[in-house]
Amino acid sequence: MNDNQLLRYSRQIMLPLCDISGQQKLLAAKVLIIGAGGLGSPAAMYLAAAGVGNITIYDDDVVDLSNLQRQIAHRTVDIGMDKAISSEQTLKALNPDINVLAVKQRLAGEALDLAVKNADVVIDCCDNFSTRFAVNAACVKQQTPLVSGAAIRFEGQVAVFTPGVDNSPCYNCLYQNDGDEPMNCATNGVIAPITGIVGSIQALEAMKLIMGIGTTLTGRLLLIDGLTMEFNSMRLKRNPACTTCKES
Repeated sequence: MNDNQLLRYSRQIMLPLCDISGQQKLLAAKVLIIGAGGLGSPAAMYLAAAGVGNITIYDDDVVDLSNLQRQIAHRTVDIGMDKAISSEQTLKALNPDINVLAVKQRLAGEALDLAVKNADVVIDCCDNFSTRFAVNAACVKQQTPLVSGAAIRFEGQVAVFTPGVDNSPCYNCLYQNDGDEPMNCATNGVIAPITGIVGSIQALEAMKLIMGIGTTLTGRLLLIDGLTMEFNSMRLKRNPACTTCKES
């Protein structure tokens, strides 16, 4: 690290669990973020600010006025711009030291498998079940850690899945792929800060995975109630009959 980096990341480096070695792991890490919306914005911005050296963002949508209430990587002047490109500009302005690859595309098939294979950690910030199940399957196949988050109304949830490690369940162990789409913000609404809370926790979990510190949410589902400000953690067990991870 050069002198500027030592100063930029000094408040992390002084933490014994991080130190120089942890910061170097962050700088060398490759994180794949699926979605540049309410969750992807804070997750990406905190990872960029913290010095995660290689961030790839996939999103096939464009910035809309209704996004700006919670999707903090985008500004009013970005309306009509690809969310991936708007996010890239924000992250590079925040930290010019890092590498950001932004792609306007919904990942699927071989492209998804390759992107997941090339990542150290995948952060799922999408808003539909079909993508979540596809990302989960790719992470199980490639044995890549997955940090999953969701937010709606005043509620949020976060879970970490580490295929092949600690007998981790997968997303399909938690939710069954029955073809039904979940409720979304467009039809049910969402309070802005809950997306920031969930996205920030996703960023923290990804950093812990990269540095190999602390206890992650592997095997747990963190439930957040923004109205009562209660955080509850539920234990998740691997489903031996899961159609996605039973053979892994």
